[in-house]
Amino acid sequence: MRTKAGKLSLALILTGVLLAGCGNSGNNASGSGSAIGESSAAPSAAPSAAPSAAPSAAASAAPAAGEKVKIVFSQGADQTDGTKKLVAAFEAKHPDIDVEVREFPNDSSQMHDQLLTILSGQSSEIDVLNLDVTWPAEFAQAGFLLPLDRYIEQDGINTSEYLKGGIEAGYYNGQQWAFPRYNNAGLLYYRTDLVKKVPTTWDELLKQAEQLKGQGGTKYGFVTQGKQYEGLAVGFTELVNAYGGKIIDDQGNVVVNSPEALKGLKKLIEIQTSKAVPSNLNTFTEKETLTAFIEGDAVFARHWPALYAQANDPKVSKIVGKVGIAPLPAGDARSAAALGGWLGAISKYSEHPKEAWEFLKFLISEEGEKIVAINNTQTPTYLKLFDDPEVQKASPLFASHDFVNGLGSAVPRTITPQYAKISGLIQVEVSKAIAGQQTAEQALTNLETQIKAVVSQ
Repeated sequence: MRTKAGKLSLALILTGVLLAGCGNSGNNASGSGSAIGESSAAPSAAPSAAPSAAPSAAASAAPAAGEKVKIVFSQGADQTDGTKKLVAAFEAKHPDIDVEVREFPNDSSQMHDQLLTILSGQSSEIDVLNLDVTWPAEFAQAGFLLPLDRYIEQDGINTSEYLKGGIEAGYYNGQQWAFPRYNNAGLLYYRTDLVKKVPTTWDELLKQAEQLKGQGGTKYGFVTQGKQYEGLAVGFTELVNAYGGKIIDDQGNVVVNSPEALKGLKKLIEIQTSKAVPSNLNTFTEKETLTAFIEGDAVFARHWPALYAQANDPKVSKIVGKVGIAPLPAGDARSAAALGGWLGAISKYSEHPKEAWEFLKFLISEEGEKIVAINNTQTPTYLKLFDDPEVQKASPLFASHDFVNGLGSAVPRTITPQYAKISGLIQVEVSKAIAGQQTAEQALTNLETQIKAVVSQ
């Protein structure tokens, strides 16, 4: 189930780390992922004993002969035609199955909380779930998901043909609970008509952003995700790691209150309170960041790979042909992009697990991931697609083996059932520090105490 990590070379778009899922669901980040959220301390599902592999009683109900089955697929709102094309292609192959797409907010914290509410009530209203890269362990421990191992085995799916990081994100407590649909990493976007030398450090970026603001009709030097939601936790993770810090180390120790993490947080505060960014940056999610950049209002933007296609689409963008991409700037230690991406899973309470698996299997198939890669420019997890000419045409990133290899070396958001709680704590404390309601030192002291309490539960 594990593939060997490819050599990480730094040629095209990586200087150290790129991600594998905050990035977006539909066009949602979480790596945030995409993913994105407005909650403070997002509630975590109550732990439970290892859930049974057997589906619920309701899930065993079979449709009457000749009856058409409807399944519901939940994800963040898709601003492209990718999901429509995906569903149409599946239904053409499975005329006995209708797929209803239920869209959730493009704010992963809100989506997380809404899904928890639905699943905690053991509702069968959703069959196939799109999960942020940080959620599978939590949802599996809570007993909300159907294990996929027997489906994977019966259909001969070779997990080694997929990106290692995505497979591992869906693997918890000895079982595969979710399967990677697309992975991504944070990138620096810039206006090629305005930027003569791409900044390689956060200090250089801030300096150029302040100098170039206003040129070429721009309003801002730099836009990023500043709202109190998952996107802010992603930004904090990237800056802390860029300056040599971590939130939790490899041995499980809480190390967020370190000199390195303090440097990263102070740089984040400096950036988000600078004159180079919008005065209302604390309302920016991926959506607002994308809009500002493709409208020609910003010189630089921090976003996920999916932005590239929209920035070069003449139907929606005013900066076609003027878009450059680069690794996120480095701090004292390195360039650090957060692990992002989304995975597909099946609700334990689905009344149609067989049909749900058929749809999930299509989502992760070569055909399904190709549709998403081309129409949404989301980074596929099926390795063969990186050699597909049509996929490579969708984004120059997909043609770079350095980018593909780098996905396995991203900065992870800890795979833990407590991640949602930890992220919520980060969102609150970092927001307070950015707003000047507390010092950076106090924010990290608070986080150290609070995160230790969470992981000791």
